[in-house]
Amino acid sequence: MNIKLKGTGVALITPFRNDDSVDFEALGRITEHVIQGGVDYIVAMGTTGESATLSAEERSAVVGYIVEKTAKRVPIVLGLGGNYTSQLVSTLKSTNFDGIDAILSVAPYYNKPNQKGLYIHYKTLASASPLPIILYNVPGRTGVNIAPETVLSLAGDFENIVGVKEASGNVMQIMKIIKDKPKNFLVISGDDGLTMPLIAAGAEGVISVTANAFPKETSEMVRMALKGNFNAASELHYKLLNFTESLFEDGSPGGVKAALEILKICSKFVRLPLASIDRATYTKIENLAKDIKKYA
Repeated sequence: MNIKLKGTGVALITPFRNDDSVDFEALGRITEHVIQGGVDYIVAMGTTGESATLSAEERSAVVGYIVEKTAKRVPIVLGLGGNYTSQLVSTLKSTNFDGIDAILSVAPYYNKPNQKGLYIHYKTLASASPLPIILYNVPGRTGVNIAPETVLSLAGDFENIVGVKEASGNVMQIMKIIKDKPKNFLVISGDDGLTMPLIAAGAEGVISVTANAFPKETSEMVRMALKGNFNAASELHYKLLNFTESLFEDGSPGGVKAALEILKICSKFVRLPLASIDRATYTKIENLAKDIKKYA
Protein backbone atom coordinates (compact mmCIF):
# COMPACT_ATOMS: atom_id res chain seq x y z
CA MET A 1 0.00 0.00 0.00
CA ASN A 2 2.72 2.50 0.89
CA ILE A 3 4.52 1.87 -2.39
CA LYS A 4 1.31 2.27 -4.41
CA LEU A 5 0.57 5.62 -2.82
CA LYS A 6 3.95 7.19 -3.43
CA GLY A 7 4.12 9.82 -6.14
CA THR A 8 1.26 11.94 -7.44
CA GLY A 9 -2.26 11.67 -6.16
CA VAL A 10 -4.88 13.97 -7.63
CA ALA A 11 -7.62 15.50 -5.48
CA LEU A 12 -10.29 15.02 -8.13
CA ILE A 13 -12.88 17.76 -8.64
CA THR A 14 -16.60 17.05 -9.01
CA PRO A 15 -17.94 18.71 -12.17
CA PHE A 16 -21.40 20.28 -12.17
CA ARG A 17 -23.79 21.41 -14.89
CA ASN A 18 -25.33 24.87 -14.88
CA ASP A 19 -28.43 23.40 -13.18
CA ASP A 20 -26.24 22.33 -10.22
CA SER A 21 -26.45 18.60 -11.01
CA VAL A 22 -23.39 16.37 -11.15
CA ASP A 23 -21.99 16.14 -14.69
CA PHE A 24 -21.06 12.45 -14.89
CA GLU A 25 -19.98 12.66 -18.53
CA ALA A 26 -17.43 15.34 -17.60
CA LEU A 27 -16.39 13.30 -14.56
CA GLY A 28 -15.51 10.48 -16.91
CA ARG A 29 -13.41 12.84 -19.05
CA ILE A 30 -11.54 14.18 -16.03
CA THR A 31 -10.86 10.71 -14.68
CA GLU A 32 -9.44 9.61 -18.01
CA HIS A 33 -7.48 12.86 -18.37
CA VAL A 34 -5.61 12.41 -15.09
CA ILE A 35 -4.96 8.69 -15.59
CA GLN A 36 -3.62 9.26 -19.10
CA GLY A 37 -1.56 12.12 -17.65
CA GLY A 38 0.29 9.67 -15.44
CA VAL A 39 -1.02 10.25 -11.91
CA ASP A 40 -0.26 7.43 -9.47
CA TYR A 41 -3.60 7.47 -7.66
CA ILE A 42 -6.91 9.32 -7.38
CA VAL A 43 -8.45 10.91 -4.28
CA ALA A 44 -12.23 10.97 -4.56
CA MET A 45 -14.53 13.12 -2.42
CA GLY A 46 -11.89 15.27 -0.79
CA THR A 47 -12.28 18.99 -0.12
CA THR A 48 -11.46 19.73 -3.76
CA GLY A 49 -14.31 17.39 -4.75
CA GLU A 50 -16.74 19.67 -2.84
CA SER A 51 -17.83 16.65 -0.81
CA ALA A 52 -19.40 18.86 1.87
CA THR A 53 -22.02 20.06 -0.62
CA LEU A 54 -23.00 16.65 -2.04
CA SER A 55 -25.77 14.50 -0.59
CA ALA A 56 -24.96 10.99 0.61
CA GLU A 57 -26.62 9.62 -2.52
CA GLU A 58 -24.58 11.90 -4.78
CA ARG A 59 -21.33 11.02 -3.02
CA SER A 60 -22.05 7.32 -3.42
CA ALA A 61 -22.88 7.77 -7.12
CA VAL A 62 -19.76 9.85 -7.79
CA VAL A 63 -17.45 7.39 -6.05
CA GLY A 64 -19.07 4.43 -7.83
CA TYR A 65 -18.63 6.16 -11.17
CA ILE A 66 -14.95 6.94 -10.49
CA VAL A 67 -14.34 3.31 -9.45
CA GLU A 68 -15.99 2.09 -12.65
CA LYS A 69 -14.11 4.48 -14.94
CA THR A 70 -10.77 3.90 -13.23
CA ALA A 71 -11.16 0.12 -13.69
CA LYS A 72 -8.33 -0.63 -11.22
CA ARG A 73 -5.74 1.17 -13.38
CA VAL A 74 -4.68 3.28 -10.39
CA PRO A 75 -5.54 3.07 -6.67
CA ILE A 76 -8.39 5.16 -5.29
CA VAL A 77 -8.35 6.94 -1.93
CA LEU A 78 -11.71 7.99 -0.50
CA GLY A 79 -12.10 11.20 1.48
CA LEU A 80 -14.02 10.34 4.63
CA GLY A 81 -13.78 12.67 7.62
CA GLY A 82 -15.89 14.63 10.01
CA ASN A 83 -16.23 16.26 13.40
CA TYR A 84 -18.62 13.73 14.97
CA THR A 85 -16.48 10.69 15.71
CA SER A 86 -19.26 8.21 16.53
CA GLN A 87 -21.16 9.04 13.36
CA LEU A 88 -17.98 8.64 11.33
CA VAL A 89 -17.43 5.18 12.87
CA SER A 90 -20.96 4.24 11.79
CA THR A 91 -20.19 5.45 8.28
CA LEU A 92 -16.99 3.39 8.20
CA LYS A 93 -18.96 0.29 9.19
CA SER A 94 -21.73 0.81 6.64
CA THR A 95 -19.81 2.04 3.57
CA ASN A 96 -19.18 -0.21 0.59
CA PHE A 97 -15.44 0.05 0.01
CA ASP A 98 -15.29 -2.11 -3.13
CA GLY A 99 -12.65 -0.61 -5.40
CA ILE A 100 -11.28 1.69 -2.66
CA ASP A 101 -7.69 1.25 -1.46
CA ALA A 102 -7.39 3.72 1.45
CA ILE A 103 -9.17 6.48 3.34
CA LEU A 104 -8.10 10.13 3.64
CA SER A 105 -9.55 11.50 6.87
CA VAL A 106 -9.42 15.22 7.58
CA ALA A 107 -8.88 16.45 11.13
CA PRO A 108 -12.15 17.25 12.94
CA TYR A 109 -13.13 20.78 12.02
CA TYR A 110 -14.86 23.58 13.96
CA ASN A 111 -14.84 21.76 17.35
CA LYS A 112 -11.11 22.62 17.75
CA PRO A 113 -10.16 19.53 19.81
CA ASN A 114 -6.90 19.47 21.73
CA GLN A 115 -4.13 17.01 20.82
CA LYS A 116 -5.54 14.34 23.15
CA GLY A 117 -8.91 14.62 21.42
CA LEU A 118 -7.27 14.36 18.00
CA TYR A 119 -5.33 11.26 19.07
CA ILE A 120 -8.42 9.51 20.46
CA HIS A 121 -10.47 10.49 17.39
CA TYR A 122 -8.01 8.83 15.02
CA LYS A 123 -7.45 5.89 17.40
CA THR A 124 -11.21 5.27 17.28
CA LEU A 125 -11.26 5.47 13.47
CA ALA A 126 -8.25 3.14 13.17
CA SER A 127 -10.04 0.56 15.30
CA ALA A 128 -13.12 0.70 13.07
CA SER A 129 -11.61 1.11 9.61
CA PRO A 130 -11.30 -1.86 7.23
CA LEU A 131 -8.80 0.12 5.13
CA PRO A 132 -5.53 2.02 5.70
CA ILE A 133 -6.00 5.61 6.85
CA ILE A 134 -4.11 8.71 5.75
CA LEU A 135 -4.37 11.60 8.21
CA TYR A 136 -5.15 14.99 6.68
CA ASN A 137 -3.82 18.09 8.42
CA VAL A 138 -5.13 21.33 6.92
CA PRO A 139 -5.47 23.86 9.76
CA GLY A 140 -6.34 26.69 7.39
CA ARG A 141 -9.67 24.95 6.77
CA THR A 142 -10.27 23.00 9.99
CA GLY A 143 -9.10 25.49 12.59
CA VAL A 144 -6.95 22.88 14.33
CA ASN A 145 -3.38 21.69 13.75
CA ILE A 146 -2.32 18.06 14.25
CA ALA A 147 1.01 18.50 16.02
CA PRO A 148 4.03 16.48 14.85
CA GLU A 149 4.07 14.62 18.18
CA THR A 150 0.47 13.51 17.67
CA VAL A 151 1.13 12.40 14.10
CA LEU A 152 4.18 10.42 15.22
CA SER A 153 2.29 8.78 18.09
CA LEU A 154 -0.49 7.70 15.74
CA ALA A 155 2.03 6.47 13.17
CA GLY A 156 3.82 4.38 15.77
CA ASP A 157 0.73 3.02 17.55
CA PHE A 158 -1.51 1.96 14.65
CA GLU A 159 -0.36 -0.11 11.67
CA ASN A 160 -3.32 0.96 9.55
CA ILE A 161 -2.52 4.68 9.93
CA VAL A 162 -0.12 4.73 7.00
CA GLY A 163 0.53 8.37 6.21
CA VAL A 164 -0.31 12.04 6.57
CA LYS A 165 -1.29 14.60 3.97
CA GLU A 166 0.35 17.71 5.37
CA ALA A 167 -1.16 21.02 4.26
CA SER A 168 -0.18 23.18 7.22
CA GLY A 169 2.36 25.08 5.12
CA ASN A 170 4.73 24.79 8.10
CA VAL A 171 7.90 23.28 6.61
CA MET A 172 9.62 22.96 10.00
CA GLN A 173 6.66 21.00 11.35
CA ILE A 174 6.63 18.70 8.34
CA MET A 175 10.38 18.08 8.58
CA LYS A 176 9.96 17.08 12.24
CA ILE A 177 7.54 14.37 11.12
CA ILE A 178 9.86 13.23 8.32
CA LYS A 179 12.81 13.10 10.71
CA ASP A 180 11.20 10.79 13.29
CA LYS A 181 8.51 8.86 11.39
CA PRO A 182 8.47 5.06 11.02
CA LYS A 183 10.20 3.90 7.84
CA ASN A 184 7.05 3.03 5.87
CA PHE A 185 4.91 5.96 7.04
CA LEU A 186 4.11 8.30 4.14
CA VAL A 187 4.47 12.07 4.41
CA ILE A 188 2.52 13.58 1.50
CA SER A 189 2.53 17.22 0.51
CA GLY A 190 -0.89 18.86 0.61
CA ASP A 191 0.39 22.06 -1.01
CA ASP A 192 1.35 21.91 -4.70
CA GLY A 193 3.78 24.79 -4.37
CA LEU A 194 5.77 23.06 -1.60
CA THR A 195 5.90 19.61 -3.18
CA MET A 196 9.38 19.71 -4.69
CA PRO A 197 11.13 21.16 -1.61
CA LEU A 198 9.27 18.72 0.65
CA ILE A 199 10.36 15.75 -1.48
CA ALA A 200 13.92 17.07 -1.17
CA ALA A 201 13.38 16.95 2.60
CA GLY A 202 12.09 13.37 2.47
CA ALA A 203 8.37 13.49 1.60
CA GLU A 204 6.98 10.81 -0.71
CA GLY A 205 4.78 12.83 -3.05
CA VAL A 206 1.73 15.05 -3.25
CA ILE A 207 -2.03 15.01 -3.29
CA SER A 208 -2.42 17.69 -5.92
CA VAL A 209 -5.04 20.16 -7.09
CA THR A 210 -2.93 21.31 -10.04
CA ALA A 211 -2.83 17.77 -11.44
CA ASN A 212 -6.53 18.04 -12.35
CA ALA A 213 -5.47 20.44 -15.11
CA PHE A 214 -1.88 19.41 -15.81
CA PRO A 215 -1.42 15.81 -14.63
CA LYS A 216 1.48 15.07 -17.00
CA GLU A 217 3.65 17.98 -15.86
CA THR A 218 2.80 17.50 -12.17
CA SER A 219 3.44 13.74 -12.23
CA GLU A 220 6.70 14.13 -14.12
CA MET A 221 7.93 16.78 -11.70
CA VAL A 222 7.22 14.47 -8.76
CA ARG A 223 8.85 11.47 -10.46
CA MET A 224 11.99 13.44 -11.23
CA ALA A 225 12.19 14.77 -7.66
CA LEU A 226 11.73 11.30 -6.17
CA LYS A 227 14.58 10.08 -8.37
CA GLY A 228 16.78 12.90 -7.08
CA ASN A 229 16.87 14.64 -10.45
CA PHE A 230 16.17 18.10 -9.06
CA ASN A 231 17.38 19.95 -12.15
CA ALA A 232 14.57 18.46 -14.22
CA ALA A 233 12.11 18.64 -11.34
CA SER A 234 12.81 22.31 -10.63
CA GLU A 235 12.25 23.23 -14.27
CA LEU A 236 8.75 21.74 -14.12
CA HIS A 237 8.13 23.10 -10.62
CA TYR A 238 8.80 26.67 -11.73
CA LYS A 239 6.89 26.14 -14.97
CA LEU A 240 3.79 25.35 -12.87
CA LEU A 241 4.37 27.65 -9.90
CA ASN A 242 2.57 30.83 -11.00
CA PHE A 243 -0.31 28.80 -12.44
CA THR A 244 -0.64 26.84 -9.19
CA GLU A 245 -0.66 30.03 -7.13
CA SER A 246 -3.37 31.52 -9.32
CA LEU A 247 -5.69 28.56 -8.71
CA PHE A 248 -6.15 29.60 -5.08
CA GLU A 249 -6.37 33.39 -5.45
CA ASP A 250 -10.16 33.49 -5.51
CA GLY A 251 -11.10 30.23 -3.84
CA SER A 252 -10.61 26.52 -4.48
CA PRO A 253 -11.75 24.53 -6.41
CA GLY A 254 -13.15 27.49 -8.37
CA GLY A 255 -9.70 28.21 -9.78
CA VAL A 256 -8.93 24.73 -11.04
CA LYS A 257 -12.47 24.34 -12.40
CA ALA A 258 -11.91 27.52 -14.41
CA ALA A 259 -8.66 26.00 -15.72
CA LEU A 260 -10.52 22.82 -16.72
CA GLU A 261 -13.10 24.91 -18.57
CA ILE A 262 -10.29 26.73 -20.38
CA LEU A 263 -8.83 23.33 -21.30
CA LYS A 264 -12.31 22.26 -22.55
CA ILE A 265 -12.63 19.36 -20.11
CA CYS A 266 -15.57 20.52 -17.96
CA SER A 267 -17.49 23.62 -16.94
CA LYS A 268 -16.42 25.98 -14.16
CA PHE A 269 -19.57 25.65 -12.02
CA VAL A 270 -19.20 25.28 -8.24
CA ARG A 271 -21.87 24.81 -5.59
CA LEU A 272 -22.87 27.37 -3.00
CA PRO A 273 -21.55 28.65 -0.69
CA LEU A 274 -18.72 28.76 -3.24
CA ALA A 275 -19.09 31.18 -6.14
CA SER A 276 -17.31 31.39 -9.47
CA ILE A 277 -13.97 33.21 -9.50
CA ASP A 278 -13.81 36.80 -10.73
CA ARG A 279 -13.06 37.68 -14.34
CA ALA A 280 -9.58 39.06 -13.70
CA THR A 281 -8.46 35.82 -12.01
CA TYR A 282 -10.07 33.76 -14.78
CA THR A 283 -8.11 35.69 -17.39
CA LYS A 284 -4.90 35.27 -15.41
CA ILE A 285 -5.43 31.49 -15.18
CA GLU A 286 -6.24 31.38 -18.89
CA ASN A 287 -3.00 33.14 -19.84
CA LEU A 288 -0.88 31.01 -17.52
CA ALA A 289 -2.49 27.80 -18.80
CA LYS A 290 -1.75 28.85 -22.38
CA ASP A 291 1.88 29.42 -21.45
CA ILE A 292 2.17 25.93 -19.99
CA LYS A 293 0.55 24.34 -23.03
CA LYS A 294 2.80 26.35 -25.35
CA TYR A 295 5.93 24.81 -23.83
CA ALA A 296 4.50 21.34 -23.15
